[in-house]
Amino acid sequence: MSEKVRSVYVCSECGFESPKWFGKCPRCGQWNTMNEEIREKLSKEPRKISSRSDRASPVPITEISTSEEERYHTGFSELDRVLGGGIVKGSVILISGEPGIGKSTILLQVCGSLGQALKILYVSGEESARQIKLRAARLNVESPNIYILAETDILEIIEQIRREQPALVMIDSIQTMNNPELNSSPGSVSQVRECTSAIMHVAKSMEIPVLIVGHVNKDGAIAGPKVLEHIVDTVLYFEGDRQMSYRILRAAKNRYGSTNEIGVFDMGEKGLCQVENPSLALLSGRPKHVSGTCVTCAIEGSRPILAEIQGLATSSGFGTPRRMSTGFDYNRMSLLLAVLEKRAGYYFSNLDAYVNVVGGLRIDEPASDLAVALSLVSSLKDIPVRDDAIAFGEIGLTGELRSVANAEARIREADRLGFHTCILPKQCADGLGHRFQSISLIGVKNVKEAFEAAKEPK
Repeated sequence: MSEKVRSVYVCSECGFESPKWFGKCPRCGQWNTMNEEIREKLSKEPRKISSRSDRASPVPITEISTSEEERYHTGFSELDRVLGGGIVKGSVILISGEPGIGKSTILLQVCGSLGQALKILYVSGEESARQIKLRAARLNVESPNIYILAETDILEIIEQIRREQPALVMIDSIQTMNNPELNSSPGSVSQVRECTSAIMHVAKSMEIPVLIVGHVNKDGAIAGPKVLEHIVDTVLYFEGDRQMSYRILRAAKNRYGSTNEIGVFDMGEKGLCQVENPSLALLSGRPKHVSGTCVTCAIEGSRPILAEIQGLATSSGFGTPRRMSTGFDYNRMSLLLAVLEKRAGYYFSNLDAYVNVVGGLRIDEPASDLAVALSLVSSLKDIPVRDDAIAFGEIGLTGELRSVANAEARIREADRLGFHTCILPKQCADGLGHRFQSISLIGVKNVKEAFEAAKEPK
């Protein structure tokens, strides 16, 4: 090997570098993630200090003005909500998700909306210009302000950005970009890191927002080093099953807004359509007078969303009963089953138990504990929960119901969609009973009381 090059081993998860190979990364603890890369040795010549007059210099914070902050509205109110109000100038936004989830589709639709007034450069390393044109025709995206560049050389891309000076840049995808000054192949840790850093530098220096598509690996994490998420300003995740039409857009990181907001989209023949009333969409087709189903209200950012939770308890064909959860935390489900059996007398120890949140939504907050428990008990007893009722509340290890936040917003959303009964912790009901006339609030102290109140009247 030449003296000017050296071999290093880089962790594909965290970017840790080592001169020798490890089976387990010393930094992040992941196994079989150390990949060999060939790099040129750095020059020993001292770096010359630039004498340019346009170099960055320190500025007092009191002299920095934010009154001229301008955000580009994407044409999707759901996407603007997740971004914190729109796309900020000079920001770098990473959009990730499974293949076929709709990442490239939403970028092209944003181009169609903003391309009427702004100059947009769409860079693709995966498709030719003709393929992008065919997809744009299917999505009815047509504008002379949209420029297509099929290129993977990041140096050439940056040169085109400086030459064309677009108002917005799309990169699809970062894993296909290549810096010819590095010896590693496209998609490697060093290539992804250096290409993203180069894009970030030109975005900040020219005040041009950049939207980047990032692939995910088999574990669902963004492919490439973790430092990739630290470089960008915003990280968006597309969630949902490709076999289902609904897509959930969630922010994992956002320097210009909240990370609690979500956007709901519906994938159709003409691309992604925003769902402005997700509660109504998620409850469409809900079965009536059937055991094992209960409606709850989850808070996603500032938005209350009604979701149907289905539970199923059936006899097990094996010695060890099976547990499965979709859209709800598996460990939380196991905890609730233990509480129901120990504190409430509902025995699931010899039964298979399944929980599903309908519509592809993922619920993380403990306020959905009561609805999950009621759906499981309803399936166990084969007694339906009344159709006009919703339930929310956190369940403790002693079987008690604990109060939850934003109870009033949850009740108002249920009232707006025509529900007449709300089963909630007694602590929440005591302070809200006089505020609602068209919906009945039933405050309960434990799961047994909740199930008795949730039964359909005979």
